[in-house]
Amino acid sequence: LNTVIGKKIAIMSHKPQTTRNTISGVLTDEEYQIIFIDTPGIHKPHNELGKRMTDSAYSSTRGVDAIIWMVSANEKFGPAEEMIIENLKNSRTPIYLVINKIDLFKSKNEIDKMILQYQDKLNFAGFFPISAMLNQNINHLLDALVQLLPEGPQYYPTDMITDHPERFLIGEIIREKVLLFTEEEVPHSVAVTIEALKKNEENPNVMDCYANIYVE
Repeated sequence: LNTVIGKKIAIMSHKPQTTRNTISGVLTDEEYQIIFIDTPGIHKPHNELGKRMTDSAYSSTRGVDAIIWMVSANEKFGPAEEMIIENLKNSRTPIYLVINKIDLFKSKNEIDKMILQYQDKLNFAGFFPISAMLNQNINHLLDALVQLLPEGPQYYPTDMITDHPERFLIGEIIREKVLLFTEEEVPHSVAVTIEALKKNEENPNVMDCYANIYVE
């Protein structure tokens, strides 16, 4: 999502289920406007937080024009993928399988093998091997989406890239740093609230941020 939009609006870390809320990203071109909804990762929930995140992800697939199921090249097909297929098999919405991190593959043959694992499981509208880090093949995915989307109004202003407020994005970035730089010290279910934002009195180019970090 960050690569497509060209700005950081979704946080990342090496820990699963980093994305906790649905994040909307708006891509506006002269010919089109695409609204992406980045959902929490789907997994078998072990607590109430996990259940809410999974329910949020599934509910986000309703009322959309296309579903992009993104899998990582370095992860094998397993029970989690079977669970997702079970939930998507009755969907009438076009589903695209996007294989990210293909820069980890040594040959095209490995990409073909991964596609073969999935192609008979669902009636996919298309397969797109990409590398978000290297911005590879993403333009082909966008071309396919533009061809699929119906004509309609421009829902958001041209310069708008997300419908989330600034405080939400700042809180998410702080939570990302907590996940990146702490391990056993801080639980995964850390949460952040922004208490105040104001310009620095000595340097107008600096914003002072006061935030609370909550842990279990």
